[in-house]
Amino acid sequence: MTSSTAQASAPTTLIATRESRLALWQAEYVRDLLHARFGLSVGLLGMTTRGDQILDRALSKVGGKGLFVKELEVALEEGRAHLAVHSLKDVPMELPEGFVLAAVLEREDPRDAFVSGRYASVAELPQGAVVGTSSLRRVVQLMNLRPDLHIAPLRGNLDTRLRKLDEGGYDAIVLAAAGLMRLGLAERIRARFDEVAMIPAAGQGALGIEVRSDATALRAQLGQLVHAPTWLAVHAERAVSRSLGGSCSMPLAAHAVWQGDQLVMSAALGHAEDTARPLLRTQAQARVPMASDAAATAAANALGELAAAQLRALGADAYLAAAPG
Repeated sequence: MTSSTAQASAPTTLIATRESRLALWQAEYVRDLLHARFGLSVGLLGMTTRGDQILDRALSKVGGKGLFVKELEVALEEGRAHLAVHSLKDVPMELPEGFVLAAVLEREDPRDAFVSGRYASVAELPQGAVVGTSSLRRVVQLMNLRPDLHIAPLRGNLDTRLRKLDEGGYDAIVLAAAGLMRLGLAERIRARFDEVAMIPAAGQGALGIEVRSDATALRAQLGQLVHAPTWLAVHAERAVSRSLGGSCSMPLAAHAVWQGDQLVMSAALGHAEDTARPLLRTQAQARVPMASDAAATAAANALGELAAAQLRALGADAYLAAAPG
């Protein structure tokens, strides 16, 4: 093969991605979508992030979920990659200057999944059963459902977490249903939590595509992939967190659903140190135009800000003071 042939066959667009099996699935999905829609030749730049390396401590103690995206952003900044694909729930509420969210794809099931080899649901767990999760959001809601449970830390990628369950370290674990479904592991789900009993994280189940803000041509192309209902819902959800301080480490749940032309937001905040404290819960709704333009996005953001203000009226500031970081 001549050098000119090799150069011609090289990918024209590179996706920065973590190297876990789920992250690679997500990047490959976007790669195939870009090829099918726009005929782009797309390659993957696999990377290991700080979030993947630090497995002995809860993310809330070492910087939050932003540890999963920083290295990918550096690759974009240095021109080694053109876009990054993220599970949107892992993306900080405020992107660094020079970066934008160019697209959000249609959402998969946003619910949390109950996974166990022995028990069919959280209600069937015996007194004091050990449930694995390192998500503060899940911890406070599980304690609200079953204060007798013992919640134990659980880190690692999806396959590692399932292996730890299978080795007998836990009676059950809680994972995002979307990840299990994307990897063909839906049979591991014993039950899906009701979205009211266990409100999902902001952006859960949605894939976001991040680019440099000066990549105008790529941004315009990726904008054609936006799924407007998901785009608006996740912007409303992320606005709740942003309005409360923007930390990925706060035990906050926010989930928006469409009811006709109304976007309905459910949100809950727990206490990070005293997880037995009652959850602060609120609901808000607003008519939001079904579009991904600036006006519709602003309306979605306003709904999230309203829900955040309602949580503050319920005493959120005292709870937020206990959140890590």
